[in-house]
Amino acid sequence: MTNSFLTRPEAAAYLTARGFPVAKATLQKYATVGGGPVYRRFGNRVLYLASDLDTWAQSKLTPALTASFEAPLGKAKLLPLRRGT
Repeated sequence: MTNSFLTRPEAAAYLTARGFPVAKATLQKYATVGGGPVYRRFGNRVLYLASDLDTWAQSKLTPALTASFEAPLGKAKLLPLRRGT
């Protein structure tokens, strides 16, 4: 495929077709809060390059696993201990 620009709905369909189910709204949220694929603006439109979507999706994958206990743990929030309240 050529490295063409995709609109947000096209980007969501592109990722989903490749086995990475992502909704248009999820891409929109990532564009607001961060953590999503890089994008460009053309006027008031958001455009994604297919190669950037592929790179982002691959970065979200864990290494191959054979058991669930091998999965890397997410960042755990440590809460302060309450003493004598």
